[in-house]
Amino acid sequence: MSDRDLGLEILEGIREIKAFKAGKIDLRTRELLEPSSPKEIRKKLGISQAAFAGLMGVSLRTVQDWEQGRREPSGPAKSLLRIAEQRPDVFTQLA
Repeated sequence: MSDRDLGLEILEGIREIKAFKAGKIDLRTRELLEPSSPKEIRKKLGISQAAFAGLMGVSLRTVQDWEQGRREPSGPAKSLLRIAEQRPDVFTQLA
């Protein structure tokens, strides 16, 4: 079991929100950049469309549609693409 006090963490979060709304603190934010195209990322990884589809948890057809511009990756897929682009070692360990 964890030694975390979830109730206390929630209360602290609510206090932060109130302080932010009152202009007393600034919250830390991070801007996420758009990942490169799926095709560019896949080619940098040096894997086939089928292998890339397996790692991304999507069908081969979906990868083909992304690469042909017929579809755009969804939010969760974009997150995985960012990881694949920024930490290719994670993906190559899985391949």
